Amino acid sequence: MLDEAFKKIPKVSKDSSRFEIPRARIVRAGSRTIISNFVEIANMLRRDKSHLLKFLLKELATSGEIKNQMLVVQGRFRPEVIDRKIDIYVKSYVLCPECGRPDTKIIKEGRYYFLKCEACGSKHTIKKI
Repeated sequence: MLDEAFKKIPKVSKDSSRFEIPRARIVRAGSRTIISNFVEIANMLRRDKSHLLKFLLKELATSGEIKNQMLVVQGRFRPEVIDRKIDIYVKSYVLCPECGRPDTKIIKEGRYYFLKCEACGSKHTIKKI
């Protein structure tokens, strides 16, 4: 009877193709590094570009600015370094710690920031950048 019950249970797909962490397209111009798809990355993550900018500049310990949909930072950085920092951002500020889905938004209550999941309803505190 137990085998018959297991056959009737629908298979849960662990397919994560719905959300894919975007990769940065890097162009080097002298001593500067240009992320040509910066605004596109922020839009795919459903985050404000200024929030992502502040995180990347702090993590890379450099200065930079947004020019025409691109991020121009001081210094020469390899694409792997930029992608690793974006992965850290996604794990900290985009993906829900409970269900692992990217359907979250950042809300502020008082002086605390929370990551609120629209899929499962959980709410977790996050660090301010």
